[in-house]
Amino acid sequence: MRMTKPNCWRSSVGKSEAARYSRTIKDVSTNRLRFAPAPTGSLHLGSARTALFNWLTARGTEGQLILRIEDTNAELTRPELIDNIYRSLDWLQIDFDGEPVRQSERTDLYNDAVERWLSDDLAYVDDGAVRFRVPSEGTTSWDDVVRGKVVFENENIEDFVVRRTDGTATFFTANAVDDFDLGITHVVRGEDLVNVTPKVIMLRKALGAQDLPTFAHLPLIVNEQRKKLSKRRDDVALESYRDRGVLADAMINYLALLGWGPSDDIEVRPIEEIVKLFRLEDVNPSPAMFDVKKLEAVNGEYIRSMEYEEFSDALLPWIADQPWNSLVDRDQLCRVAPLVQERTRVLAEGPPQLDFFFLETPEIDQSAWDKAMTTAEAPLILDSTKTAFTTVDWTVAALHESLRAIGDSLGMKLGKAQAPVRVAITGRLVGPPLFESLHALGRDAVLERIVQAQNRLAGV
Repeated sequence: MRMTKPNCWRSSVGKSEAARYSRTIKDVSTNRLRFAPAPTGSLHLGSARTALFNWLTARGTEGQLILRIEDTNAELTRPELIDNIYRSLDWLQIDFDGEPVRQSERTDLYNDAVERWLSDDLAYVDDGAVRFRVPSEGTTSWDDVVRGKVVFENENIEDFVVRRTDGTATFFTANAVDDFDLGITHVVRGEDLVNVTPKVIMLRKALGAQDLPTFAHLPLIVNEQRKKLSKRRDDVALESYRDRGVLADAMINYLALLGWGPSDDIEVRPIEEIVKLFRLEDVNPSPAMFDVKKLEAVNGEYIRSMEYEEFSDALLPWIADQPWNSLVDRDQLCRVAPLVQERTRVLAEGPPQLDFFFLETPEIDQSAWDKAMTTAEAPLILDSTKTAFTTVDWTVAALHESLRAIGDSLGMKLGKAQAPVRVAITGRLVGPPLFESLHALGRDAVLERIVQAQNRLAGV
C-alpha cells in the first residue's frame, strides 16, 4: 500500500484559509474523523495505533480523516517535532483529507468560544483564568463504541479552566471547539482520555451542539509485565522500530492487532484486507500487550515474502552503517543476501550476518574459535577439507557430500564435522547455510581461509 498525499500536505494554512477549509468540510455529509497529535516528542506507539484505527475507520467507511496538530503549547512545540510526526505518519502510509489543521492558527475561534461562555454566564474569571461552571447535579454520559455506556456524576467534576491566565486555550476548549467546528463525527482515541470526555461534552453543548460524535476509547497498550507503556521504561517511539528495520507494512499490520483481530484469526494479511474487515465495534476494551517478539515474528514473515532483489535493496541503509560498507559489491550482495533472508527478523540483523562475504578475512569470534578449533579432530577436518575442496565440483550438493564423507571417516556427524570449517570461513558458529555460503564465496577464497585457520592453529 502506498498512499498519495496532497502536494501541500506539509504546509501550514493561514487563518482565513483554515476558516474556509472548516466551512467547506462541515457541509460534507459523511463520516469525518481526526487524528490530533501534540508535537511534544517522537510519535508514541499508542498514538501511532490511534492514527491507524482512525485511518482504518475512515477508509473502511469511505469517510474523511483530518490531521489536526495540537500545537497550542509554545514551550513544548518545536518545528522538528512536527516534522517527526509528518515523517512517522508518512512511513505508516497514513494519508489525510485536506491540509493539516494547526490549533496555533485557530486562537480566534477559541477566544470567541470563551467569550461566549462568559457572556452566557457558563464560565467565570478566577485569578485571571477562565473556568467553566460545571452543573452540581445530574450526569454526563455517552455510549462508547468500545467501552459501552460511560456515566460521570457532575458533582464529582470540578469547575475546570478553559482559558489560562496567559490567554491561551486549554486542551478542553480547543478540543471541543475544533471537533464541533470541523464537523467531526467520530472521536477515536486512547482510553486515557476518557476522564476528559465529560468536560469536552459539556463545552460542546455550551457551543450549541445538539448531538455528540461517536466516541471510541481504545484500550491501553501495555508491556509484557502488563504495565502501561512508559517512555521512561519502554521503547515507545515509533521511529526506533523503523530504525531497527521493521518494515512499514509489518508495523501497520501489527498495530492493527493491538486491540482488534479479524474474525477468521488470520493475523498477517495485506492492509487492503484489514481495511475491509476492520470495525470499531470489534475492538476489545481489554489492555493490548505490545509484544516485541511477536512484532519481529510478523516482520520476519514480511521479510521472507520479499523478492530477493527487494530484500537486498532493503538492507542497503543498514549496510551503509557497517565499517566494511565500501567493500560491498552490489551484484555480490544480490547473490548472498537471500542466504540470510529466512533468518532475519528485522533488517538491522541482516548485514552482521553477511560481513564475511566482503571482508578479506573473517572476523573471528574467539568463543566460537575456542569451541570448534580446540578439539583433536579440528586439524584433521581442516586438512581433509582443504584437500577435498581443491578438486571437488564447486556445487552446493558436492560440497555438502564431501564434508559429510570427511565427518563419516572420523566417526562424526555432519553438524560436528562442519563446525571447524564454518568458523574458518565465517568466523562464527552460527550464520547463513554453510554450503551455499561456500559456493557463493568461491573455491579460491574458501581454500585461502582454511589455510589461514590452519596457520592460526599452528601459531604461525
